[in-house]
This record gives sequence, structure tokens and C-alpha cells, in this order.
Amino acid sequence: MKQGAEILIDTLIEEGVDVIFGYQGGAVLPIFDLLYRTKELKVVLVRHEQAAAHAADGYARETGKVGVCLATSGPGATNLVTGIATAYMDSIPIVALTGQVPSTMIGNDAFQEADIVGITRPITKQNYLVKSVEDLGKIVKEAFYLARSGRPGPVLIDIPKDVSTGKCKSLRLGAVSIRSYNPTHKGHPLQIKKAAEAIAKAKRPVIYAGGGVILSNAADKLKELAEKTQIPVTNTLMGLGGFPGTHPLSLGMLGMHGTKYANFAISEADLLIAIGARFDDRITGKMDEFAKGATIIHIDIDPSEISKNIKCHIPIVGDVGQILEELNKIAEPPEISEWLSKIFAWKKGYPLTYKDDDQLRPQYVIEKIYELTNGEAIITTEVGQNQMWAAQYYKFDKPRRFLSSGGLGTMGYGFPAAIGAQVANPKATVFDIAGDGSIQMNIQELATCVQEKLPVKIAILNNQYLGMVRQWQELFYDKRYSHTDISVAPDFVKLAEAYGILGIRVEKKEEVTKAIKEAIAYKGPALLDFRIVREENVFPMVPAGAALTQMMDGIA
Repeated sequence: MKQGAEILIDTLIEEGVDVIFGYQGGAVLPIFDLLYRTKELKVVLVRHEQAAAHAADGYARETGKVGVCLATSGPGATNLVTGIATAYMDSIPIVALTGQVPSTMIGNDAFQEADIVGITRPITKQNYLVKSVEDLGKIVKEAFYLARSGRPGPVLIDIPKDVSTGKCKSLRLGAVSIRSYNPTHKGHPLQIKKAAEAIAKAKRPVIYAGGGVILSNAADKLKELAEKTQIPVTNTLMGLGGFPGTHPLSLGMLGMHGTKYANFAISEADLLIAIGARFDDRITGKMDEFAKGATIIHIDIDPSEISKNIKCHIPIVGDVGQILEELNKIAEPPEISEWLSKIFAWKKGYPLTYKDDDQLRPQYVIEKIYELTNGEAIITTEVGQNQMWAAQYYKFDKPRRFLSSGGLGTMGYGFPAAIGAQVANPKATVFDIAGDGSIQMNIQELATCVQEKLPVKIAILNNQYLGMVRQWQELFYDKRYSHTDISVAPDFVKLAEAYGILGIRVEKKEEVTKAIKEAIAYKGPALLDFRIVREENVFPMVPAGAALTQMMDGIA
């Protein structure tokens, strides 16, 4: 006979779990008590449950494995919701474990009771309320299968306290098979052939690669296709690193804050090969102007994404990696020398740029972090200007090096995600590029870094504003800075020191290199407070509802 908590932990170990990000509470006491005696599983005690979900998410993005977080019932469970929604929007495989009041008390408004299954139904691939200890092992295995297979995503398991303390015979469970869930992995050969024929005939082709390339571990196959056909590649925010950012065929990021040359190329393309991307509004701009002269090939494992936002002409449903492998066998390079000449002229004529003067500008900070880490760091970001500057000025040559909240745009994501990435890869240099607003969302996790001896580096681009919202207020609201001034803030250096962390304030451009080198060399966590130009903006910028060609560049 085994206790429910024991069955849970045994099954987690069988599924390859080596770390859980969690926070204690009454409904999960039996689980944490057993974890106290379990050497195979490391528990990272965060300081807020939202951080547990984001750390599990960061761990999953960095490793490709399923991340796991654990919280108690009621407020513990509801504090996970933002992190679960973040993972859902970006198709990240996590399993969220929550405690629940005893089964007999469910529905009675018991202390710390919340219907977390009902609350998270719209933001999970699947969720479960475990009704008997006999079902627990099977549910856990199903949850991991669902989280990692097909289009990945979060799954929640709600475990009443009587289930975690109850006992039953240990059951040997076989492979998971769910009759109603059979994602297509192999692309249809005829559709792949049609795609190859369209590529061969194209005169102005562009590859538009999203996060699905990274989730499918297909970066090498994408590079093979691009080099074989010489078709230029643009990446979404989530796809950065899926194709080398320093490659001659790279167009960088497209969309609202994408490069001018990527947006020009999309707008003039006669063939658009969308791979593991979902045509969201930040990418397309005005939808009826997006690639309006192009035949569109759309490769995606989720059939519901095909023609959801933009009409597709050649759909191929299946795993990106498998489809690219087959496409690479038959694709032939088109004659596109004139197109490439135009692309390279755009790249030369419209580079990403900013004012190069003696003031401390955020773009310069990102460039120096890139230079001093040799482009090898794992970069996490918060959301807003800091996120866009990191995406623009740090060139990602490898997948799983850029971790950011794309779909939900969650402030407070980057720091706990950096913790998850550092736990996953202890020897890596991990930087969280943060804003002074977003870092305060989960700044309590400085304690987690100290307790776990995690050498995460935090670079705060401190402009004393909610920067991206302020930028919109400047450009579209006649500089009415309504509630975006956050100059009343902590002294971040003193705060870091209060936690026992190295804190460095940087106020001058000439201090940047020395400060970054010092932070990298320091064995523990470090916080860099860069006092940047207050009203610096992110450009290029496509205004909401405008076409991709209608970019603002900030040049007077």
C-alpha cells in the first residue's frame, strides 16, 4: 500500500522530473513532508506562487522538458493563474500541481477552497480534479503526456488532501493512450510536394519562423532549408534563436517592433512560408495588408491555427521538425538573385539604429551585454521596452537562449524565468533584462536566488517610467503621462544589498563595460541598475492597426 503523496512523487520521478518550484501550505503538507525525504527531487522554494509557475516555465523553455510547480489550495492555487496563462499563450509544457481541501468539504466554502479547475479551464490544455487515490498515478502520467505532446501547453492537477494522504495498492502503469487525443505528427506528402513546387517557382520568397521551430527542436532543419534554397528568414519574438540572428539570410524580428527590412520583405513577398507561427496581431499589423500578394504555406501542428487569422493556401499539419525533414529532401532553390539583392540593399539601408552620443541609452547596454557574453548568455526579459530592445539588439544564434512572455505579455515574468533557466543550466550566464516597473512585480525572488545560490544577473533599464505605455502616451496621447511615472521607487542597489546580493548603479555610458564585467565575474547573483535616458523610445514601430510598411522610425 502506498500513500497518495508517495504515488505522486514516484510518478513524477518516472516522468523524468528532477526539480519542483513551489510554496508550502496546509493542503500540500503531506506532499512536502514526503519531498523532505526524497533525494531524487530538488525543491526550489520561491517567495510567491506566481514565481513558481514562471520558474517552471523558464525551466521548460530552457530544457525542452516539462516544468513542474506546486502550490497549496485557495490563494496558493489562484496565484499560479497568471503563470499558467503565460505558458498557455506561448505553448510551454508545464504541469501545475495544486492542493485542495478534502473531498468531503469541496463546495462548502471551506477555508482556502477555490475551484481552481473551473478557474483554469480556459488556460490549460487539460485539467483534473483527482477524486480517488487510485486515479492519481494515471492522471499524472496523462498530464505529462498531454503537456509535452502535440502543441505543448500547461496541464493542472488539483489534489484534495484526502487523496494525498489516502492509500492504495501501487499500480504498474503502461504507456498513455487517449482515444480522443491523437495529434498529427507526419505532414501529408502531397501537401509537402505542393510546398516544394511553390518554393521552386517563387521569385520573392520569405520564411516566417515562430516558436514552433524551437518547441519542435527543428532549428537545424530550418537552417538547412534556408541555406539550400537561399530564402531569407524572419523570426517572431518567440522564434528568436530558431534561426541564427547573425546569419546573412536573417532578417531579424518582424512585426510591430521588427526590422524595417523584415517588414518590407513580408509586404513584397510572393511566397510566405510560415513555420510554427500563428499570425498574431503584433506580427501582421493591418491584416488585409499583410503579405497580400503572397501565396502562403502554413506548417503547424495545431490545425486550429490554420487560416485562423490569415488565409492559408497550402496548409501542412504536423510536427515542424518532421515536415521540414521531408521538405528538405525535395525542395529546390528558386531563382531569386534579384530578390536577394533587394533584401541585402534594404538591410544595408535600414539598419537598426539609435542616437550614438554620450548619454546612457538602453540599446547600448544590450549591445554591451551581447558583446561581453559573446552572444552565449541565456536572456530572459520582462515585458515592454526592455523586452523589445533585447529582441532587437541581442543577436540570438541558438534556440532556447531567449525566454520571454510573448502572447500574454506578463510583467514580472523575466526574473523567475531566469531562476528556472539557471536551475536548469547552473553553469550558464543568465541575464534578466528588466524594466524598473516589471522587476518590482516579483522582486521578492531575490531571496530565492540567495537561498539557492543562483548567480542570476539582473540588468534593470531604469527610466523611472512604465516605459512602453509612456511611449504610447507620448506618440498617441499628446504626452499625457497618466499614471506612468514611477520615479518613487526603491534604491535598487540598496535593496539588492539588503538581500545579500551585489548591487551596482550605472549612471554614465563609460561605466557600462566595467559594471557588466564585474557582474559576470561575480560568483553569486548581481543586480545592475542602469539609469538610462528617461524618454527613449523603441523604434521602428508600427502603430496599432497600421500596415507593416507604415513604420515610425523616430527620426525627426
